Amino acid sequence: MKNWEAMEAFVEVIRQGSFSAAAIKLGVSASHISRLITQLEAELGSTLLFRTTRRIRLSDAGELYYQHCRGLPEALSSAEEVISSLNQAPIGPFKMTSATTFGERYIAPLMNDFLLAHPKIELDFHLTNRAVDLIEEGYDLAIRMGAMKDSSHLSRRLCDRVEYLCASRDYIDQHGMPHTLAELNKHRCLIGSKNHWLFQQDGQRKEMKINSQWRSNSGPALLDAVRKGMGIAQLPDYYVADDIASGKLVALLTQYQYPYSGVWLVYPKVRQPSPKLQSICDYLVENFKQPSAFAK
Repeated sequence: MKNWEAMEAFVEVIRQGSFSAAAIKLGVSASHISRLITQLEAELGSTLLFRTTRRIRLSDAGELYYQHCRGLPEALSSAEEVISSLNQAPIGPFKMTSATTFGERYIAPLMNDFLLAHPKIELDFHLTNRAVDLIEEGYDLAIRMGAMKDSSHLSRRLCDRVEYLCASRDYIDQHGMPHTLAELNKHRCLIGSKNHWLFQQDGQRKEMKINSQWRSNSGPALLDAVRKGMGIAQLPDYYVADDIASGKLVALLTQYQYPYSGVWLVYPKVRQPSPKLQSICDYLVENFKQPSAFAK
């Protein structure tokens, strides 16, 4: 296939940040990588990379070429896997990611059960609340929350999720209960990784920016602060449903509560879903037990 090896080398150089790192990744010499890219530039009639002793930088043509080529190595790998796996059980590496707490509670146990039945899968499971770039970082699957805004990915709904605005009874006794969204400005609001809360008003989705003197990217830390009466927070049902049911926390402004948002299985559109990816997604959807915390 014309230019395929050179294109693969070019993509890996950008991903790894250097010729030497790309060479190690591809199992060839750095000089071989350099020759391939020089030949590619000659055939294209454009400079793709500016090289110095310390770093590489894409030219405008290189940036355009990279955007068109960056998903092709995975697409070829996926296509090969589709053919080789037609009559085989799922096998080989699989890299996935999920939000930390949700992944720990719900996804990791399911994936562990799946691996017991498919021990030839080599799972690399990253738990992070950071929005990773699936293509750049080589992820096969991500579990993501809320509205899907990236049209470069495909998604499949795993379950619903409800966001609760809540506070402890001690906080309400001391500061009162808000009755409108506008009254939230008078209260101590605690926020997580986002600076807005989600509501529904007059039948429309409403994102409300929140100012706060307390912020954390940790859901458990935010929940602890709410339990201790430090303020009001909006948290997913799987954090607070049990506390609300027991009366430890009080759900606030329920008339403005957004009905539900989704939890999604997300994978790059550039890849044909492989039997491995398809079987894992099917397993997660079919075996996910929607606990009472997810009740609408």
